Amino acid sequence: MKVAYIFTTQGHTVSYKLGKMILPQLEAGVHGVDVVGMFFFEDNNYVLVRGNPLGERLATVARAQGMLLMGCDQCCYERGIAESLVDGAVIGCFPNLYRALAPAAPDHVITL
Repeated sequence: MKVAYIFTTQGHTVSYKLGKMILPQLEAGVHGVDVVGMFFFEDNNYVLVRGNPLGERLATVARAQGMLLMGCDQCCYERGIAESLVDGAVIGCFPNLYRALAPAAPDHVITL
């Protein structure tokens, strides 16, 4: 099964749910599904900034597994981070996300 995650909730969603649960499972190869993409909104985009330890780990997994990492373009521009994302991460809006995920055709999109 293929899934895509959209991170919209502020607070500890990225640091806890992604950092303590999802990413370690992906790194260990025990997540149980193929994650084809992750899309980040608002302050969740800071995880994608080059040098962020969680973002760098995520970029490594994304490269190895062919996973899309995308930050909301307007959110990144507003925060001044659009040009400083981890290697492989891109910015875009929903039309870009749809086009990028189309070849992977996720079975489920999970919003956290």
